[in-house]
Amino acid sequence: MGEEYRARIFKSGNSLALRLPKALGLKEGAEVVLREERRGFSVEPVDSEEKIDLTGIAGALPWLKPVPPEDRELEERELDWEGRKLRRDG
Repeated sequence: MGEEYRARIFKSGNSLALRLPKALGLKEGAEVVLREERRGFSVEPVDSEEKIDLTGIAGALPWLKPVPPEDRELEERELDWEGRKLRRDG
């Protein structure tokens, strides 16, 4: 088990709020999951998908051009489980 912290519940508008200690390293707006358990509650940060920063990649690849909107549309087609086109697609 990790560190133990004490916190107070306070009124925020018409809701109750729990002030979390800065030592937890959470940022304002961070999403958490609150679970009601047999003997209390647990709070865990939501796993967020890390985004890749591609800033600067475009400048490193001057030959790379953006895909025009008309080429972004994909044709719908039915595939079998191996990824082959079904005969009815033609």
